[in-house]
Amino acid sequence: MGLEQVLDTNLEENFTFLTQNVRHRIAPTVIIYSNHNAGANCAFWLLKVFGHNDVRVMNGGRKKWLAEKRPLSTEIPTITPTIYTVKNLDTSIRALKEQVQAAINTDSVLADVRTPQEYCGELFMMKPPEKTERAGHIKSAVHVFYESALNEDDTFKSAEELYALYNSKGITPNKEVITYCAVGARSSHTWFVLKYLLGYENVRNYDGSWNEWSRLPDTPVET
Repeated sequence: MGLEQVLDTNLEENFTFLTQNVRHRIAPTVIIYSNHNAGANCAFWLLKVFGHNDVRVMNGGRKKWLAEKRPLSTEIPTITPTIYTVKNLDTSIRALKEQVQAAINTDSVLADVRTPQEYCGELFMMKPPEKTERAGHIKSAVHVFYESALNEDDTFKSAEELYALYNSKGITPNKEVITYCAVGARSSHTWFVLKYLLGYENVRNYDGSWNEWSRLPDTPVET
């Protein structure tokens, strides 16, 4: 089940299903890490959509944890199913296709955070496009690869480096910013950097991303 499917079909019921196997309960403070350097930020964004207040991302993820030879466990925990009640749904951090369409060729910034090959249309969902698949990028979108925000050990770059990176692309704090990628995961990473590390107030993640946009018959695409 993809992010867009979870969010578009009975929000609260689907999130209850997704969290039934969380160990015991979702605690007041949730710390997230992952193998993929965008995975934790994706989970962070999803929990924020569903109104969880205290969510944190472990800087550097599992890659840095292993590099520092920190303790590991092979124990498989016993999971007690639980019910998580959504209290304060926050859709202000999510962009829909209509909002993306309205942002084209305006002062708003559409930030494509995929690889250069995906942005230019050489790849579709990480492979060459086939048959009727539309590759490229949303009209007027700027390109900034999400991993440009990371050091080699997957930790985040300094605030000064991040400001310089995004300012060079015209992604400034005074503008509305909508991030997108292929399925909304890598774009949630850039959304996290802009909103929580740099303090941008008006930034949203388009979780439908290229998986949705490219399959619609009337959406503008550039290469």
